[in-house]
Amino acid sequence: MEAKLRRSMLFVPGSNAAMLSNTFIYTPDAIMFDLEDSVSIREKDTARMLVMNTLQHPLYRDIETVVRVNGLDSQYGRDDVKAVVKAGVNVVRLAKTDSLQDVLDMEAEIEAAEREFGKEVGSTRMLAAIESAMGINNAVEIAFGSKRLIGIALGAEDYVRDLRTERTAEGTELLFARCSILQAARAAGIMAFDTVYSDANNEEGFLNEAEHIKSLGFDGKSLINPRQIEILHNVFAPSQKEIDHAQAVIEAAEEAEEMGSGVVSLNGKMVDSPIIERARLTLKRAESGIKQ
Repeated sequence: MEAKLRRSMLFVPGSNAAMLSNTFIYTPDAIMFDLEDSVSIREKDTARMLVMNTLQHPLYRDIETVVRVNGLDSQYGRDDVKAVVKAGVNVVRLAKTDSLQDVLDMEAEIEAAEREFGKEVGSTRMLAAIESAMGINNAVEIAFGSKRLIGIALGAEDYVRDLRTERTAEGTELLFARCSILQAARAAGIMAFDTVYSDANNEEGFLNEAEHIKSLGFDGKSLINPRQIEILHNVFAPSQKEIDHAQAVIEAAEEAEEMGSGVVSLNGKMVDSPIIERARLTLKRAESGIKQ
């Protein structure tokens, strides 16, 4: 897994010109422009053009950009993919990923667009959102489906509807889905992202959910409110003890490399590559503040 921070992924409706023009000021780890559920049918074409222009704005070049496109089974999906690949998006987010075939179909569409517009083949990454019982059942196949995948994400609203239940503050109804996504992502060596917390004004509820998903092992969370960014980053900030341990791991790895040794040990214990990668990620998280 790459040691890149993707704690916060802020949703921005693709039809909201005002938000598109200045969302970079909030500095989430990634900005996710939405062409799907938050955009009405009559605004689909306009939103696509707005997002295409926004992706080419100089102030969005320093932040990872993600676009949630419409499904390829809709009349908008292929035009969405062409437009955002042409504009240089970093990651295409697949909504409602039910099967491996959904991943393969989107990969083929992205590659065709890269070739058409002279982009390096493979340079556009993918993020698969799982939003159904079928998708959860196929999570492992989906996670292993493409080298382009940076991760898989949970979309809870459609998922709980599919289960014929409702979301609760405790999130018991999401535990199996969250664990399934996390297991599949880790097995495939990619990231796992949690769903949005829809009650934008309930900071205590958001904090509880953020701490819960971090304790499960998630890498980050989709957000709908810029005020949630700092709360989430604080939750993911490592303690001084965690930072000290991570620095010791990195130093031990560097020392082993200098000595030409393939074996890294710290305090008499073997240190393997996942632990080293985890240490690098901890130090990256530490750059945004230390939890006391």
